[in-house]
Amino acid sequence: MFEKFPEPSDPPKFQALQPDDLVTRIADQVVRAIGDGRLRPGEKVAEAKLARELGTSRAPAREALRLLESQGLIVSHPRRGFFVHAYDSKEMHDIYDLRECLEIHAARLALKRMTDADLARLEAQIETLHRLGRAGAAQEQVVEDYAFHRMLCELGGNGQILRIFDQLATQLRAGIAIVGRLYDDPAKIAATHDPLIAAIRARDGDRLEAELREHLEDAREHVVALYLAASVA
Repeated sequence: MFEKFPEPSDPPKFQALQPDDLVTRIADQVVRAIGDGRLRPGEKVAEAKLARELGTSRAPAREALRLLESQGLIVSHPRRGFFVHAYDSKEMHDIYDLRECLEIHAARLALKRMTDADLARLEAQIETLHRLGRAGAAQEQVVEDYAFHRMLCELGGNGQILRIFDQLATQLRAGIAIVGRLYDDPAKIAATHDPLIAAIRARDGDRLEAELREHLEDAREHVVALYLAASVA
């Protein structure tokens, strides 16, 4: 009798993913640097320097920049390298236009699902905006402003909307970095959210849609005007 050996299994077609994917972690660091203004619009991102500062080889740094290029945050030029995308007024207008569509839909979904605990979270976030406004902490306030809007999208329960919102928020923060502070008075940012939370407390979808539309269109007009002024200067 011959001993029967098991048939060889097919070789794996893909490599197992690591939970701490290096390329993704590098991309996340670049995104944060763009969002908080450490990397300015139009600034060159040298892959060698990026790899050196993060303690990696150039290959994953290059892959991370290519990933961000596919998301519109980075642009590459032959023989010149990678640069932070410098948005113009038309792009800012279009990003806000898409954001308005997404947030209004997400907000209506959120009202249908919202619990008292969810409302309390949103109210606490508005209070954070007012506290930072009183302290004149403009940069921190911008971060918390986006956090409020992200909460609203998250409460809507549509994961795809939340994913796109995160991408748009990064693009907006990167674009706004070119014009600096949006408002001379930080308290104005907090005050513009008061009508939103009032509509949410009332659980009034039509009112919330109207207030949110006005809120985002006002921000869009302000940002576009700043871009146009910067292009003339």
